[in-house]
This record gives sequence, structure tokens and C-alpha cells, in this order.
Amino acid sequence: QVQLVEPGGGLVQPGGSLRLSCAASGSIVRVYAMGWYRQAPGNQRELVGVVNNDGSTNYADSVKGRFTISRDNAKNTVHLQMNSLKPEDTAVYYCNVLASTSYHLPRMHYWGKGTLVTISS
Repeated sequence: QVQLVEPGGGLVQPGGSLRLSCAASGSIVRVYAMGWYRQAPGNQRELVGVVNNDGSTNYADSVKGRFTISRDNAKNTVHLQMNSLKPEDTAVYYCNVLASTSYHLPRMHYWGKGTLVTISS
């Protein structure tokens, strides 16, 4: 199994910054994509950003230019640096990792429990 630990989150004023981190552990053979999703009250979960194992990244249009996703392959960690935060960024943020635990099994998505980010003055 794969466990994801995602400390961080909290209350930030509009215009502020926050950095989220997520560490994957367990019987991991290989990590493919690592990313962050978010879900605001009443909304569906949406992709925030993803970084593939070749270093390529994709972002939601709403966060482009403000958020940066990065990963440390040696530590199986992914970070989300969030700048110029807006009230509409308020949501529960979930870490997601696409990984395999065996060379004989298909890769699977694993989810963290989520961390609340609140942007408010």
C-alpha cells in the first residue's frame, strides 16, 4: 500500500502565500505523476496541478502564474507553492500520486486525506 502524508494548510490572508507538501511512502516500486486537487464546498474536485516523472507540468487555468508544483523524486514528495492567494482558492486540497507497488500490477491513483486551505481576511 501507499500512504500519503500532507501536512500544511491553514488560514492565509488574500495576497499571501502558502506551501503544501505531500510525502508518499510504503511499498512503492515506481511513482509516475504527482499532483494536487482541490474541492471547495458545493463543487466537484478539480485538478490544481500535476507534475509527471519527466518533469512536465500541467495547471488549472485558474492557478497558472500563481501556483508552482514541484517534486523530489528521491524522497517521493510533491510540493505546491501557492502565491497571490485569492478567497476563491479556499478549498480542501488533496495530494494525488499515480504509482505502482509491483511490476506485475497496474499503476493506481492514491489519495491523501486532504488539508484545508482558507483564504480570508
